[in-house]
Amino acid sequence: MSTAEAGKRSRVIAVANQKGGVGKTTTVVNLATSLALDGYTVLVIDLDPQANATSGLGVDPQPGVSLYPVLTGSADVADIIQPTPYEGVNLIPAEIDLAGAEVEVARSGDHLQAVRRVLARVLEASVYDFIIMDCPPSLGILMTSSLAAADSILITMQCEYYAMEGLSVITSLVERLRQGGVNPGLTVQGILMTMFDARTNLSSDVINEVRGHFGDLVYETVIPRNVRISEAPSFGQPAVVFDPLCRGAVAYRVFAEEFAQREGK
Repeated sequence: MSTAEAGKRSRVIAVANQKGGVGKTTTVVNLATSLALDGYTVLVIDLDPQANATSGLGVDPQPGVSLYPVLTGSADVADIIQPTPYEGVNLIPAEIDLAGAEVEVARSGDHLQAVRRVLARVLEASVYDFIIMDCPPSLGILMTSSLAAADSILITMQCEYYAMEGLSVITSLVERLRQGGVNPGLTVQGILMTMFDARTNLSSDVINEVRGHFGDLVYETVIPRNVRISEAPSFGQPAVVFDPLCRGAVAYRVFAEEFAQREGK
């Protein structure tokens, strides 16, 4: 049952890694759609000017339809929220002008609270079980402001050694936001290993090393490298809809269950 219907507060999750190409956006669209298929209500916020989560959910990016005019005070967040082809999933899209938000928000006072202020009205409405933010692959203002507004962060990590360097950077940022009082309650919801290649020892070695460092923070579910996952965005569909029986889609459906359990929903 939807927890929002029971009057409980929406959970705000930032999906982040300052390193690109680690399955972040793929995880956002497939997790959101999987949760909706399981009966939850989800708002996806695309904060990446590349707008891949927007197009991946079957929505065409439109000039002026993003968090940018909301952050600058020229639009109301309620007017920006868009439906998607998937019941239970709504979207605040991204568009190329969102790149300018970094500059505009930096000029405003207390820029770390910018995204939190925008989300306040959405949270008051108690419409969604989950608000999932697809953060840009950088350590800029949009990402840090998103982490300042989140209850927890979901870190996606490719099964390669170079990705481990990025993992330490993002966990250090979380700790700084906590210790600095910007978001004392921010936690790491979990670390999702993506692009697992069972044909190589490297993938297994990386997973074992990450689990050795982070223990139960690493999800049991591992997302395999899968051609159908790569093909799905070109059709404007999440893999769990495009080919529900492919290995990648099945893994994301299992991951959504594990994710919801961690959230106590």
